[in-house]
Amino acid sequence: MADESVVSDIVTKFLLNTCRLRPRLTRHAIQAALVCSEAATRQADTIPLITGSAAEFYIEPMLPHVGDIDVMNHFSTELAIPRGHPPPTQLPAEFSDYVRVCEIVDSHLPGYVYLQLRYLLTKCIDNDTFKHFAYDNGLYLSLYRSRPAKGDYIHGPAMCRDHSKTSVLLSTDAVHCVRCLSWPPQAADWPTRHRNYDWPDTATADHVVRDGCDVVQVAHRQCKQDEWMSECQWRLSFSRAEIILINSWMPVQQVVYHMLRVFVKSALLANSEANEALSNYHFKTLMLWASEVKSSSFWTYGLNLVRICVELLHTLSVWLTDERCPHYFIASCNLIQNFLGVQLIASQLMSIDEMWLSRWFVNNYIRKCSLLCPDSVSSLFNDVTMTMKLQNAVSAVVNWRLSTALKDTWHAICLAEFLITCYISCYSLTVRSCVWWITELAKADTLLAAYFTAVVFLYVTHKIPNTGFTNELMDVLATVSGQRNSELSLSKVNKLKVVANGSQDSTKFRTIKPSSSTELNTSELLELLQQSAVQHLTTYRQWEARDFGSVVTIVTTDFEALYAYKHGDYQWCLQLSTQNVNTLLYAVCMPQILTTLELIQLLDDDIVSLTALTLIVNPSWRYKAGNVCISQLTLSLYLMTQCQLKLRHSVTSLAQTLKYIEVAQRRLRANRTLNQLTLKLSVRKALTYIVMMLASNSH
Repeated sequence: MADESVVSDIVTKFLLNTCRLRPRLTRHAIQAALVCSEAATRQADTIPLITGSAAEFYIEPMLPHVGDIDVMNHFSTELAIPRGHPPPTQLPAEFSDYVRVCEIVDSHLPGYVYLQLRYLLTKCIDNDTFKHFAYDNGLYLSLYRSRPAKGDYIHGPAMCRDHSKTSVLLSTDAVHCVRCLSWPPQAADWPTRHRNYDWPDTATADHVVRDGCDVVQVAHRQCKQDEWMSECQWRLSFSRAEIILINSWMPVQQVVYHMLRVFVKSALLANSEANEALSNYHFKTLMLWASEVKSSSFWTYGLNLVRICVELLHTLSVWLTDERCPHYFIASCNLIQNFLGVQLIASQLMSIDEMWLSRWFVNNYIRKCSLLCPDSVSSLFNDVTMTMKLQNAVSAVVNWRLSTALKDTWHAICLAEFLITCYISCYSLTVRSCVWWITELAKADTLLAAYFTAVVFLYVTHKIPNTGFTNELMDVLATVSGQRNSELSLSKVNKLKVVANGSQDSTKFRTIKPSSSTELNTSELLELLQQSAVQHLTTYRQWEARDFGSVVTIVTTDFEALYAYKHGDYQWCLQLSTQNVNTLLYAVCMPQILTTLELIQLLDDDIVSLTALTLIVNPSWRYKAGNVCISQLTLSLYLMTQCQLKLRHSVTSLAQTLKYIEVAQRRLRANRTLNQLTLKLSVRKALTYIVMMLASNSH
């Protein structure tokens, strides 16, 4: 390999240059939004909180750093308070009007507690305060186990869901907890203890204390054989505090944390003894302590990430040798258990030096990153025996990584489209789930708000013929348009229309005239909602083209062309579709149109039938984005063919369209079944028409 004296510097520069600052929209962020909205839909009194890696990291490394989506769910009807504290008289708005309050009672093990039921809070009718009633029985809150839904399974304290069949989602681990709004006495010394280097600073520490903690349903391993303790023991959780603290780190600290996690998972925890003695939480604790007791120069002076990792691993080795890993928040809690292999693990960690760890990261991290690149880049690692060759190979990976940032964000947008439409197709929307979606999408990217609103409009359009325009549907519409009302009068529907018609000047839509001066009839309302949805989708495409047009070929009138075709304006549809084909025919990358339950109403019966047939053959395809969509090019060619047939164009005109389709069939991926079937259908329709015309002319 290259000169060992410079390898650690190469590793450092590689990680600093490839660990991006996380964009607002990521694949993990949009899945977190899905998890929160799903929880809000499944159980009305559940308040979810995304925790773990998805919430802690604000960097995006090249290798995956989020293994699953961790979520803590607490009920709006439960609250924990420290023992001896008076019951609260005011609560955040997320809590219900009736709340059971438990006191946190210490166990014989630091950090592990019991919850004793003490009060019932009821909200006063005339104001927002609560009055309390004491329970006489003093029962202890036992382990809560919800019945696993289809596709779920229980693993320890977590309810897990494996999304592997979708090929795009991570698994989800959900843990039930009880919210505590107060900072626990067990960690009373944390806010005030002396800190030499002012981390965390006063503002951050105050934020941590204000957020309180949670109590999660898990017993200590020593107590799991005891019938009562295994059911009634809980653990104090500081996940909220950890999210705040880890997000306050310097980028270099987040990168080091990522490096330690990768090394631990790939090299250290692969050993069964190490896996029993250590977990990711030990390394999180190691980083939190290091952030507090190390000066800023430790992290920045002569910056060498490998050296920092080695020193921290040696610190952990000392902890293991002394069998003492102090909990970051609870001083009396020791995270190291007395396992037989602890001393061996400590010896292995102490033997790691900068040279060895540098080579490990080249062979086990940077090489894996190179496999994500084109062959012209990854092949450079076939020979990195010389320093210059290694530097050249690493530089090539870095350059490729930097050049793909915008396209990666666009891929996250595409995933968001898929998850939004699939979620709305699978679950009945409620005001609460809409609020969760709107809130989470606002954190990610305002671009998606228009898309979500459009799909909600189409959802309502799909529901009304079967259920009527119920109060629930009215409230859903009012929520996404920013006006919560129990009734939707004509004036309010017109307001909704104004909100939706942001792009009306640049598109060609029909004007809806109500049949009376006071209300819209059902058909007019459906037409209005569908038109508004298409206008939102067109606005969404315009924003998408503005933000990502430099790396993806995007036409902005695909939904407008669909709308024109659906309403018999074939000449306008043909004009738009022809322009779109000319733009997209040789494009390398372009958007897709999903054929899920809501969006499919914009398509014609033939494509609906094709979609249904593909799902009959393989129902699992509905969970895979590539099999429930057609490209903008495919749609444009289909509409172009259909309009030429409707307008009875010449054989010459259709022959040119067939040439375009032939090019598309070669360029579009062969394994995208619906794409290829739609193109074959277009060919068949065109050829049937041509044969008929030629036969007619021969007579």
